[in-house]
Amino acid sequence: MASNKIITVFGATGAQGGAVADVFLHDPKLKSDWTVRAVTRNTSSESAKKLQSQGAEVVAADMNDKATLLKAIEGASAVYAVTNYWEKADHELEIRQGKALVDAAKEAGVHHFIWSSLVNVTKLTKGKLPHVYHFDSKAAVEEYARSVGIPATFFMPGFYMSNIPGGSLRPDPSNGDAWTFSLPVPASARIPLFDPADTGKYVKAAVLHRDEVLGKRILGATAYVTGAEIVEGFKKVFPEAGERASYRQLPEAEYKGALLAKGMPNLIAQELLENMLLLDQFGYYGGASLDETHALVEDELTTWEEHVRKSTKWPAELR
Repeated sequence: MASNKIITVFGATGAQGGAVADVFLHDPKLKSDWTVRAVTRNTSSESAKKLQSQGAEVVAADMNDKATLLKAIEGASAVYAVTNYWEKADHELEIRQGKALVDAAKEAGVHHFIWSSLVNVTKLTKGKLPHVYHFDSKAAVEEYARSVGIPATFFMPGFYMSNIPGGSLRPDPSNGDAWTFSLPVPASARIPLFDPADTGKYVKAAVLHRDEVLGKRILGATAYVTGAEIVEGFKKVFPEAGERASYRQLPEAEYKGALLAKGMPNLIAQELLENMLLLDQFGYYGGASLDETHALVEDELTTWEEHVRKSTKWPAELR
């Protein structure tokens, strides 16, 4: 049996990190070679205890305390690093946290640093969409990781499927409560759908193909799917509810106004609007193909229809 290597997984009780920990704990190709060091703020939480019961080493670390990051990373061969912009909605804080993770990985001599990244939207759009901070901050950390020369791969999660049920796809009171998928982009906009539960499948591919993916990006999406196709998938799974389902392109002002009406700060409402506009105007990944990533991933990725079937976010009458 190969010598046991450690993968330090940040955000191990969250959606992305949890999926990574799960794969390394249970996958036949990984579990005998790797030990999972699961990093969380609260080691006594139920999810942390569950990870421990499954064989993970659970440790506490503070994203704002580099000494604790270094302790969590020391001795690890690989690191999966993710930050949560939405916790504080502070892109400068996210950049500081990300750079601290990179510095700790460099200091510890990590063999493979995998950063949950996104494209720099301001650069991609030449300043046309300058407020998508949660993309730009992660891109700034990627740029920093490249500049300091650590062996790194950049995982780029797509559009979360889990944000659609009951979120942008829900009954519309202005249309007799018919199920309506509403976004401020045309029905033909190509959306790279990503199930967060698949994160570990991409990270597995990254570690199994380490030399091949160093310095490269892994695009976390099952497929590019249009708004119209998302509605069709919903109809297939729920034919009765989907009988009158449709796609509606929202005027930009209406989309932003609805967010403001919910009490969202103007800056965040603008950020989310520009995030949506990116889909059609420039492409979520700037038009990049998913083929190279799919050639590396050996596990079946979750389709939109599969996600529709398993989602617990639908109202009880659909489930």
